[in-house]
Amino acid sequence: MKRNLLFLYLLLPFLIIWTGCQMMAVDKKTLGDTTTKIGELGQSGVQTVKEAGKEKGRTTKESFNKTKGAVAKSFQDFTPEQEYYIGRSVAAVILSKYRPYWNPKANDYLNILGQTLAQVSDMPEIFRGYRFLILNSDEINAFATPGGHIFITRGLLRCCLNEDAVAAILAHEIAHIQLKHGIQAIKKSRITDAVSIVATESVKVLSPVEASKLTETFGGVVSDISSTINNGYSRSFEYEADIGARKILQRLGYDPNGLVEMLQAMEKILKPGETGFAKTNPSPRDRIENVLGKNNNYSPVQKPEKRQARFLNTFGDI
Repeated sequence: MKRNLLFLYLLLPFLIIWTGCQMMAVDKKTLGDTTTKIGELGQSGVQTVKEAGKEKGRTTKESFNKTKGAVAKSFQDFTPEQEYYIGRSVAAVILSKYRPYWNPKANDYLNILGQTLAQVSDMPEIFRGYRFLILNSDEINAFATPGGHIFITRGLLRCCLNEDAVAAILAHEIAHIQLKHGIQAIKKSRITDAVSIVATESVKVLSPVEASKLTETFGGVVSDISSTINNGYSRSFEYEADIGARKILQRLGYDPNGLVEMLQAMEKILKPGETGFAKTNPSPRDRIENVLGKNNNYSPVQKPEKRQARFLNTFGDI
């Protein structure tokens, strides 16, 4: 515990300076760079599957199986850089639907807290680091893309009565990233489509048309992940992220019951049929029961005076 507090004390001054240049923004250059990178990813996949069938002496079945394995591997073994650019494309999709909340004080606070939590997670270092942004929406929701882009709506922040609850939301989204839930959202049909294309043509030479289709298949990962994030992860993924969040919170000295209190507040606010968490997640009651387990060891979160003061000063009017 003391070690964690010392770590936090040493880390915060650096984060205050660093997060100023870490705020997310999507401009034409960003979208252009992202499109290029996704195109390169698709071409890389094309080359991988073409190489899979080049070895002489293989039967058609052997070549097909080799190619299928190569395609599957291309989808599973994304580099950190590729995950980042896929995530940035998904972030652009999110920001086409939600407007950022341009409040420097609130976003700086969120980034300092988020960066600190990330440093004690199972994946403290990722390509270009984690980024956090508040969305100007009354909807109760949060999103995490591969590569470290995390968004929280003002509506969800209103469900937080203390800093531990905000930390719990961020830890939950960080857990989604470290567990690679976004990448796992890629449809298995993408692999089937790619294999069908390669099987139809010669595995030695793909026509320009089929090569283009294969590139589009690899590029479709962005739409798969975006759709899953908008429609919600499976119950098992949400429960896994909650358990991962508890571990992160405990490592930094935050009370995991902050997650419970946030869910309790959410339960009171959400209405049947409402968009956001009500539509895309397990019910708050189910998540609370999963977090607490059989022991039901809930106790109210303590609110140290200074911690509560900075929380209210930042999010009191949000």
